[in-house]
Amino acid sequence: MIHLSPSPPSSILPSLSYPYTLKSSSGSPLFVPASSSPSPLFFPASSSRRRRHIRLRLAPRAAAGGFSIESFQSVVQASSVLAAIIIVHEAGHFLAATLQGIHVSKFAIGFGPVLARFVSPSSGVEFSLRAFPLGGFVAFPDDDPDSNIPPDDANLLKNRPIPDRLLVVSAGVAANVVFAYLIVFSQVLSVGLPVQEPLGGVLVPDVRPGSAASRAGIAAGDVILAVDGAPSPSVSSLVEVIKISPKRPVAIKVARKASSLDLTVVPDESSDGTGRIGVQLSPNFRVGKVRAKNLAEATIFAGREFWGLTTTVVEGLKQTFLNFSQTAEKVSGPVAIIAVGAEVARSSSDGLFQFAAVINLNLAVINLLPLPALDGGSLALLLLEAARGGRKIPREVEQRIMSSGILVVLMLGLFLIVRDTLNLDFIKEML
Repeated sequence: MIHLSPSPPSSILPSLSYPYTLKSSSGSPLFVPASSSPSPLFFPASSSRRRRHIRLRLAPRAAAGGFSIESFQSVVQASSVLAAIIIVHEAGHFLAATLQGIHVSKFAIGFGPVLARFVSPSSGVEFSLRAFPLGGFVAFPDDDPDSNIPPDDANLLKNRPIPDRLLVVSAGVAANVVFAYLIVFSQVLSVGLPVQEPLGGVLVPDVRPGSAASRAGIAAGDVILAVDGAPSPSVSSLVEVIKISPKRPVAIKVARKASSLDLTVVPDESSDGTGRIGVQLSPNFRVGKVRAKNLAEATIFAGREFWGLTTTVVEGLKQTFLNFSQTAEKVSGPVAIIAVGAEVARSSSDGLFQFAAVINLNLAVINLLPLPALDGGSLALLLLEAARGGRKIPREVEQRIMSSGILVVLMLGLFLIVRDTLNLDFIKEML
């Protein structure tokens, strides 16, 4: 985020819509859809034989279990990842400006009161760490009455040509995108990419007590191999058979440990007349890892994974905004994101790679939205200026637009911090 006013800015980095959840190889939720659908949503396959071992859900779970050393370490790891992502974003703005010779006055991580400050003796730029961890900013002395830089100085941001300013404003997003790719590339080279190898059948992770499935003898952990004589069902085909068979016996063959069982289930009738048996269903797969043999293969694997993550992030945010009335409560701020990241770190250190990549991409996409106080809002104003033949938008109008957006985003960010903090498990136990 960039800031042009002389006073400490009240703008904040946007709260992240965080509709994702990773699954560990053991199956415990890491970075998970709080969707009502019982079957998980998977990332697109990188090939016809392999699928990424990532699944999504729309509500991050707070880390449970108090303040053990392991919990503290995982929180530190997640916080470090989030801080690094913010630093990279702001460094993009900072480098794009300084490499062009544009004057910069401040580089800050966080907002509000200054906790630590350092002023570079060579450049005069103030680097600071601030109290509220809602993002960060790079400030320019364009309208600072205390600045000794003449207002007509060619190296003030406001006096630079539109292409120069577009580069500065968009550099934060570009930095996050590049950083996300480098994270995925590092994962490919170091620990490898988790993949899913289909095993056939449909896994039953959970069975509701007293349901039709429970009465028929289906148990959690069973793998459904056939339905009404049709072998190797998919989740969708199995659901369809159950839906059209209320109160009608359905023959099901399941695998349980080393044996197979032939069972008959009679689906209950739902209020809409369709059948239901009260189980959670998931594709059956084995988790493995694929490692690159050389840099060329690593580049290909990283590109596929990066594209899959990007597509999923964009689609998730698209659904969030298109159905905002239903998904507003699933938008999360930094507290919930760190809680999810801590759960990822405790369950699987490998998951931190994709946690970091997804947050980078999420931040990049959100910042491109043409909303006041976001980089996309500044880009929109610059493009409007270009459409007006280079005639600048009155500074008062621009400041009103940005200030209104800053206030809304600030209030939203503080609300999310309070709400997400109160939703943490150990806070709930204390209340």
